[in-house]
Amino acid sequence: MESDFDDTAARGLQGYLRLVTGQLRLSGECGFVDAERPMGAYLALDGRLPAYPDRDVALVWDEVRGWAVAVETHSGEDLLVCEYYGADLVPAPDAVARWVRGVLSGKGRGRRLVSPRGAREDVAGRLAPYAIVGLMLEPRSA
Repeated sequence: MESDFDDTAARGLQGYLRLVTGQLRLSGECGFVDAERPMGAYLALDGRLPAYPDRDVALVWDEVRGWAVAVETHSGEDLLVCEYYGADLVPAPDAVARWVRGVLSGKGRGRRLVSPRGAREDVAGRLAPYAIVGLMLEPRSA
């Protein structure tokens, strides 16, 4: 059966998120992928940001702006983005993990006001190779 490109990109995002989760040494139990366009992902992080010691922290990704570290609001509204990764919307998982560790330690790059934008087709194509990771890690049925 031939999958369409969106299915491949969604599986790629799942595999990519699994690799980022592994690099951060998280269980991945508090994360999800939204395969609807624009695609997105959410991953709860351990730790707190120095500027927001009483708020839960999340790593979020979308195909338009890439990775961002954000904090949960007390009112249940949208997350408050504290820092974007930068121009590369699909950086290597180990680079994402290094960046997250830096942000959590207070040594972030401070890209708070810039919201990068990328081409969806490029992002989908860059995620496609990660689809094999998602297939390799899926439970097999008997």
